[in-house]
Amino acid sequence: MSDSMEVIENPVIGILDKKIVFVDTQKNRPPESYTAKEVLDMPGSIIMPGLINTHTHLPMTFFRGLADDVPLNKWLNDYIFPAEAKYLNKDTAYYGAMLAIAEMILSGTTTFCDGYFFEDSVVMAAKSTGMRAVCCQGFVDFPAPGIPDPAKNVQIAKSFIAKWKNVSSLICPALFCHSPYTCSPETLKNIKEVARNSKALFLTHLSETIKETQDIKQQYGNTPVRYLNSLGILDDSTVAVHCNFVDEDEIRIFADCGVKVSHNPESSMKLGAGVAPVPEMLKQGVIVGLGTDGCASNNDLDLLLEIDTTAKIHKLKTMNPTAMDTATVLRMATIEGAKTLGIEDKTGSIEAGKYADIIILDTNKPHMIPMYNCYSQIVYSASGADVSASIINGKIVMKDRQLLNMDVSDIMDRVRKIADNIKKDR
Repeated sequence: MSDSMEVIENPVIGILDKKIVFVDTQKNRPPESYTAKEVLDMPGSIIMPGLINTHTHLPMTFFRGLADDVPLNKWLNDYIFPAEAKYLNKDTAYYGAMLAIAEMILSGTTTFCDGYFFEDSVVMAAKSTGMRAVCCQGFVDFPAPGIPDPAKNVQIAKSFIAKWKNVSSLICPALFCHSPYTCSPETLKNIKEVARNSKALFLTHLSETIKETQDIKQQYGNTPVRYLNSLGILDDSTVAVHCNFVDEDEIRIFADCGVKVSHNPESSMKLGAGVAPVPEMLKQGVIVGLGTDGCASNNDLDLLLEIDTTAKIHKLKTMNPTAMDTATVLRMATIEGAKTLGIEDKTGSIEAGKYADIIILDTNKPHMIPMYNCYSQIVYSASGADVSASIINGKIVMKDRQLLNMDVSDIMDRVRKIADNIKKDR
């Protein structure tokens, strides 16, 4: 997924000290011309960059299926916020994140961007499993899990960035204001100032529903995008999530300010929220990455399924089968996702000098045969179950569908126990 979009037949990829040192062909660099400690020989496979999930809430795996088929406001206020207040703590957040990481690695994601409460627990889960991650401490203007006093939001934001900024090359700390309707103008500006001074990303849900747009316009006299722009929030270190209801002028504001967008179509479909005008964003030069959102509003973290949905939903919305081509969507899940998170110098494509974040898809399956175009095969035929191996930061973390550095049975058992407690109280 480099700028050249080259497809290399019979490739040889060399990895040393976490990084890709060469990308060649067997004709130019036959196996006998180098020595390796370990060789993965994967005939009949597609080798591609690891997928980048630009927005999720990992600990919400233990709310998977808790509240389905309800509108967003009811989903949040009647189910999710009360459940978070009662069941979310540093331990449940950790094991929920561990379960999510297992699911992501098995389905081809090698980098994620998480925004939630008890984010220290998510960082610890990422560190223990070797995932590349942008971890965002979450903020709202009412007592939240781990932050019972919102008056301490700024202090907690500064402490979180300072604690994790230089701990690991795999971890980038960032800040996440939930939305313009759960955060006051003061909170938005103050948290953004901390992020700006720390050179960290700032993320927020934005223009997700018609109701949000109407409420913000009624309360502040402007649409959510124009409102945040008036507060000085929007710049090239801001990632706006969802953006289902933005007009042409607002897309131009994104482009002018350098705002990146995280597109989460399956979550928005499930909540009946809307469909972001991504083709128009791309035309105006806005960088767009893909996200799954959390398991409470999507139910799975399979980014390959999200890729398929992305390609199709915009064809349906525009009634144009050419609206979103396969190469564009794959870039959104790889190199454009890396650009969204500001880590394109590290990952997102298979090129010498970048960290080796690579996945291998097994094409020796009935639904993957025949193959005329590998981009089409990945987008329209593949799912996370086709990922046979995952490499993150030069280390093999999954091979032959087996996680190599996680006790997934223990993790699943622990999450089942958390869920049992939730079931008893329902």
